[in-house]
Amino acid sequence: MRKVLGASVLSITKLLSFDFVKLVIISLFIATPVAWYAMNKWLEGYTYRIDIGWPIFLMAGLLAVAIALATVSFQSVKAAIKNPVSGLRAE
Repeated sequence: MRKVLGASVLSITKLLSFDFVKLVIISLFIATPVAWYAMNKWLEGYTYRIDIGWPIFLMAGLLAVAIALATVSFQSVKAAIKNPVSGLRAE
């Protein structure tokens, strides 16, 4: 609908991408403490145990956000470039 009203490809991509990235960041805030607790409990059973620090979780979170952003941006650009009239004809 926005494309028909004259929105640019960048604005459509930004709108869709940021909404999805917000959900990924919220899920990271929920999953990180759970994963840290589970990994510490699992590693307690080993004789030579290591500590899991915050940089591991930071790198994993940044990688998850980057993959989500790349995937959603690619699909958003593909949909925004498509002619909206062809989509309306199909329905």
